[in-house]
Amino acid sequence: MGQRQARLARPSPDATREDEQQRQRGDIARPGASATTTGAEEEEQRRSSPAMDTFFLSHGSPTLSIDDAIPARHFFKSWLPARVAGDRPPRAILIVSGHWETAVPTVNVIRGTNDTIYDFYGFPKEMYKLKYPAPGSPDLALRAKELLEQAGFGPVKEDRGRGLDHGAWVLLMLMYPDADIPVCQLSVQTDRDGTYHYNLGKALAPLRHEGVLILGSGSATHNLGKMGPTEASVPQWAAEFDTWLKDSLINGRYEDVNRYDEKAPHGKVARPWPDHFYPLHVALGAAGDSAKAELIHHSWTNATLSYASYKFTTNN
Repeated sequence: MGQRQARLARPSPDATREDEQQRQRGDIARPGASATTTGAEEEEQRRSSPAMDTFFLSHGSPTLSIDDAIPARHFFKSWLPARVAGDRPPRAILIVSGHWETAVPTVNVIRGTNDTIYDFYGFPKEMYKLKYPAPGSPDLALRAKELLEQAGFGPVKEDRGRGLDHGAWVLLMLMYPDADIPVCQLSVQTDRDGTYHYNLGKALAPLRHEGVLILGSGSATHNLGKMGPTEASVPQWAAEFDTWLKDSLINGRYEDVNRYDEKAPHGKVARPWPDHFYPLHVALGAAGDSAKAELIHHSWTNATLSYASYKFTTNN
């Protein structure tokens, strides 16, 4: 991408609001439960199943989809061979992207194949030909809706037409290239704070026992106005924020991370808008208060874009 800045369209929260009179509700199917499974048996299955780890992944520039010069691209392509998420493939993926902002929590309820959304412009034409036709996961969407509403995050809206934005598909096409795992996307609320999104993640924690891989997709640093050439040195403000984030996560200072706008050095410079940070809070909250954070990748492009990515190992 060089010195060119990514010009990304920011959807309005109002654009995702559905007409409640037209909204259709489906039966909530518990992932992994057969028609003959009783509620008690299903609960026992969930309790005995090892909880999946959660992840925050920095997706950086959309050119991650095509540019082999981006170091993080090779990390994400190694995801399956290196078994970063473990030996057990997920039954479904719930991904929280910084590129879907809504007034209230919203899930995409797709009964069929997710569309590939090109929510960027001014990039090479070949990027607009890429497809990631992963199936939707309506049962996961309705299960997530149920959990969030039970925890007081309602009303949770259902979007029955929105596919996967580039914060989701650019990563997933590298990590799970066969596009054979059902994917559901969850929005963020940029008028709320980190603690809100951390607690939202905690409400989703039962999904980890149901074969669901919870991914937060954003960027460890995200100030598009201050990007520079790739060969430029990382400026002090970006390096200090990135280091603070790593130290806070590794040492379990999760409350500081939730209040990063007060606690972090250069927080307003590194994150003038919170959209790309709140997916971290959701993934962290879903892992639990006693989860252990691990830095699983770290690299830079364009001087200021950190691709720091983290695994949160859950307490089973």
